[in-house]
Amino acid sequence: MSRHTIHSADYPNSWYLASRNRETLLPILEGEEQADVCIIGGGFTGLNTAIELAQRGLSVVLLEARRIGWGASGRNGGQLIRGVGHDVDQFAGVIGAEGVRDLKLMGIEAVDIVRERVAEFAIDCDLTWGYCDLANKPRHLDAFRADRDELLSLGYQHELKIVEPDQMRSVVGSDRYVGGLIDMGSGHLHPLNLALGEAAAAQSLGVRLFERSAVTAIDHGSTITVHTDRGRVRAAQLVLACNAYHSGLQRRLDSQVIAAGSYLIATEPLSPELAAELIPQNMALCDQRVALDYYRLSADRRLLFGGACHYSGRDPADIAAYMRPKMLKVFPQLEATRIDYQWGGMIGIGANRLPQIGRLPDQPNVFYAQAYSGHGVNATHLAARILGEAMTGQASRGFDLFSQVPHMAFPGGELFRSPLLALGMLWQKIKEQSF
Repeated sequence: MSRHTIHSADYPNSWYLASRNRETLLPILEGEEQADVCIIGGGFTGLNTAIELAQRGLSVVLLEARRIGWGASGRNGGQLIRGVGHDVDQFAGVIGAEGVRDLKLMGIEAVDIVRERVAEFAIDCDLTWGYCDLANKPRHLDAFRADRDELLSLGYQHELKIVEPDQMRSVVGSDRYVGGLIDMGSGHLHPLNLALGEAAAAQSLGVRLFERSAVTAIDHGSTITVHTDRGRVRAAQLVLACNAYHSGLQRRLDSQVIAAGSYLIATEPLSPELAAELIPQNMALCDQRVALDYYRLSADRRLLFGGACHYSGRDPADIAAYMRPKMLKVFPQLEATRIDYQWGGMIGIGANRLPQIGRLPDQPNVFYAQAYSGHGVNATHLAARILGEAMTGQASRGFDLFSQVPHMAFPGGELFRSPLLALGMLWQKIKEQSF
């Protein structure tokens, strides 16, 4: 079993890093740059907002504190799943039934944006279609039937299929589940290769990208000046695309998102026979528990197994030792299988689990998007499309909808925010066991 450091000044060690298909080393910002828009953050949100704006004719400078895709964008589970937010029906009192329907349609559009971006720029990121929601209890399967019916009522164009209990071995080689919902319009991909490909796409459109250029200060006004250790950017508009890695740049936004740890392990390459036994149709899979498991096969037939969302602010000392027992509960047949990689990272979660997209009320030329709550691969791309429309004066139903929904700040300040939320999640787990 290998031992890998979770964080480093460069990319964290992960299977994604070991299997990336391009080496991107961008310059450090030195001196002064001028642009229509400055974007802070080199993950999916920042990269795709840069692409959207450049395609609409604006000049863009993007600043990344570490490396492109260093955060959640380059180390997540790689699951590309329809939907934005959790239980969007809860917002009907604010945005109305039509607004809720629009959010659900945008959750479908979000995946289509990724599909289109990969095709337009020929990004090699192992994009594979097929996903299955896994039912831990019979009530989950009942909910899947309702989900299927609703998706069909929305005009969903991709195959949806309920997997009955006696059919589960056709999608997963485990006795842990009582049913499932197959969605052939969702799937999985190599997230770091997607981010690096999107960085190359942004560059091809004229976007100026800078790595290892952490922002130290922002001067607001009709012209915004963004400072780093070695340079500065002057721009008419600013986009904050930092998500779980705000580092105190904007306290109001920082207070509305909590960084939660999620962890992954990658096995040694499996034999074709064992890989086919575990996930016969090469789908991405995810269960329905609060501390969910999510997993899939890599292009070289490793099992990538993730989950264990942590709100404590402390990473496990040994991620492989922590995650391996969880994997074996699902796949005991992997008892003798070696773990080659282990890593983790932070995802941004908001109190109501809806992505936060808008502009600062006291700074109308400062836009932001954050708090994707585990749906970041698709929701980031939707947020970028919405920001691109709003910032160039295009009518954006999405921007108006997301801006209307209020978002509470987490109580307790930075010191107590994570422990309080950890207690709340413990209560959710206790309730989960009761039903």
